[in-house]
Amino acid sequence: MDHYFSICSAEMYYEKYMAFLLENYDQLRMPYSFPVTLSFLASPVLMEGKAFLCFNDDDEVIGAFSYIYGTGENQYEDKHIVQIQVVYFLEQYRSSRLFLHALQYVTEYIAYMEEDVKEFRFWTSTDDSLRKLFSKIAERIASVETANGPLDEYRASFLAWQSYSARFQHEPFF
Repeated sequence: MDHYFSICSAEMYYEKYMAFLLENYDQLRMPYSFPVTLSFLASPVLMEGKAFLCFNDDDEVIGAFSYIYGTGENQYEDKHIVQIQVVYFLEQYRSSRLFLHALQYVTEYIAYMEEDVKEFRFWTSTDDSLRKLFSKIAERIASVETANGPLDEYRASFLAWQSYSARFQHEPFF
């Protein structure tokens, strides 16, 4: 494998996570103002969510993804819902295989930690290529106009993601 994942479990990794995402801010294509985007990026650190880094064989960060537990409308008490905050890989490393490995990693991690996650939610810019990709793993629930552009909301059950990712053979991460 030409990449590996690491859970951000120490301050050093959280610093790498934030630095990587801020260095690539312009490429994140998050349809929010900078302060709102920064709150999304930092929320896993501040709200006891989870953040992950992806490294290449030279131990350089090539990607990051994160999530938080719960939803704002329920004061984050509905911890069975995970909100994906960001997923970003450097363009030269992007591939279906890397995306699939990240999906496998996160679903295996949640299962390994025996977390009671039932549903994933995430929002993206309205884009035909993203809609095609995400239609494979989630249902588009809504499309809304915001001050910073249109957004699509997606939802998927944990079991659906776990089942989808298990269809593709790989060495277990945990």
